[in-house]
Amino acid sequence: MAKGQKKIKLADKIYQISTLVAGKFELQEVLDRLAEAAVLVTNTTACSIRLLDDTSGDLTMRSTYGLSEEYRNKGPVNLDEPVIKEAFSGKAVVLDDMRQDPRVRYREATIKEGLISQLTVAIMFRGKPLGVLRIYSPEPNRFNRHAIRIAKLVATQCAIAITNAKLYAQALEGAKMNQQMDLAATIQRRMIPSKAPCVCGLDIAAVYKPCFQIGGDLYDFFAVDDHSIVVAIADVIGKGVPAAIMMSMFRGAMRAYADGGYGRHSLREIIQKLNVVACRECRNGEFITLFLAKIDTRENTLIYCNCGHEPGLLIRSEGQIDSLEKGGLVMGLMENTPYETETVPFKLEDTLLLYTDGLIDAVNFEGQMWGKERLMEILYQARGYSASQMVHTILGFRRRFVGLASQLDDTSMLAIRRLTNNNP
Repeated sequence: MAKGQKKIKLADKIYQISTLVAGKFELQEVLDRLAEAAVLVTNTTACSIRLLDDTSGDLTMRSTYGLSEEYRNKGPVNLDEPVIKEAFSGKAVVLDDMRQDPRVRYREATIKEGLISQLTVAIMFRGKPLGVLRIYSPEPNRFNRHAIRIAKLVATQCAIAITNAKLYAQALEGAKMNQQMDLAATIQRRMIPSKAPCVCGLDIAAVYKPCFQIGGDLYDFFAVDDHSIVVAIADVIGKGVPAAIMMSMFRGAMRAYADGGYGRHSLREIIQKLNVVACRECRNGEFITLFLAKIDTRENTLIYCNCGHEPGLLIRSEGQIDSLEKGGLVMGLMENTPYETETVPFKLEDTLLLYTDGLIDAVNFEGQMWGKERLMEILYQARGYSASQMVHTILGFRRRFVGLASQLDDTSMLAIRRLTNNNP
């Protein structure tokens, strides 16, 4: 064969290897194809690809071509071996006769396999070792400069292909995770009421702003009878899927009392039972804050319990703002935690505002926190607003303060106003 034809044939083989780099294959498929291609390009007998295991520090056999299973499983290869050290230093290590070379660790297995010469080059990506490529021949003194040049080229393509395959596997895993996150977000959105309930004598508005796709905030409404409603707002400490799962569990527990439970049991008894549920479900570092209130439009009263949550704010029609702080510790710490409830008047034109700490903890680009003082100033100005106007006015002022700065906590907010003729 003419020299020019050899170059063309070699170029074709190198091109075939480069197509593996661009292909979207599983990592094992890429390694198997590259091992076979390395043998074909160098016109030798066998090839092995070992990849570095970051945990054990060994070079794990990941793919071979032309080698028996017995030889593949002959034993571990680690970084302390002389050949590996030389290869990772950037050298192409040639063993002209493995039957006699003292650097060969598994000489008997090599002789039994019929291998005589060996070429080892490192698989590197951006200066970081990924593994080694080894090519074997049953002939002594088989590997010359030409073979070394080809082996290095193949090893370079190996490094790129391995990296691409890993990134592709990560992309597939990320896509699966995104699907799971989408599903969890859909489930969570279904647990958040899509609109406020229609209750005679009450004007209700609510808003939920997650900072991530899914979060740990929760609010809900439970009708007790034709003149009473229970409202809850909670924050599960945590983010992502675990927080959403915990929120789902806790909402189910609260809803379990909706069918007559809030009429048969006192609010304090229900709080204590919910705390037991939280203690049994929460893991280390997890807990739940909750503000639970029952509003009676016939008696014009509000009974509440604050379990480590941001205090509810009762905006009186005359402008006074009362902070509702009676209650106890966050839920999920101790089953025997004591809780208190308090009953306060809920008169005409009064408004109850409930929120999670993401509302006041929002920060702008300068790192300044929006804070409770700014919230109180707005509430004093908006005391005559409808529930919907109040909620959106607060969000508007906060948005103006934080701008486009990313937030790290979810925001939930409820406003409930006592009106005579609302929803007759």
